[in-house]
Amino acid sequence: MSVAVDHTGPWTVADVLALPEDRTNRYELLGESLVMSTAPGIRHQRASLRLAMILHAAATAAEAPVEVLEAINVVLPSGLVIPDLVVTDAGATAEDGVSVDADGVQLVVELVSPGNRMVDRKFKPMLYAEAAIPHFWRLEFDPAPMLVVYELQSGRYVERTTALAGVTTSLDAPFAVTIDPADLSRQ
Repeated sequence: MSVAVDHTGPWTVADVLALPEDRTNRYELLGESLVMSTAPGIRHQRASLRLAMILHAAATAAEAPVEVLEAINVVLPSGLVIPDLVVTDAGATAEDGVSVDADGVQLVVELVSPGNRMVDRKFKPMLYAEAAIPHFWRLEFDPAPMLVVYELQSGRYVERTTALAGVTTSLDAPFAVTIDPADLSRQ
């Protein structure tokens, strides 16, 4: 269901959170601009679910006090975004709200969508770095699945490693996890 919105003036986080639920679109606030994107496709959702399950299992094995969530609202100093995956401190989700604050987020993961390439690769990482989120991962699908892992250093993300399809890669932050990107979107 699409939502018709009559709004005057700059958007706020409260305005966006007050919009009716819409399962066909995602609404994010970048600065004072409302940005709408269509819901992701099957390959994207398959990979997101599998990566969430891998992260959850790894966090449980490490006894890390975190929660792994898909597509939740994250409030940043400069707006509101919906990363594909988020690893939050366990306390950040104690209340059953509709958003989490960036200061409770340890990792954000973006799965690059055809219609959002520039936003997923360039714009959102800048916002996450500005919010001091320690870890950012980007999953690319084409020409083959590839996971690029970044760590925040001196206020910007620095590439730490790239996990290639067909190669099992061990990562140690925010907790130990082993992954082969080829397994994420394969039917």
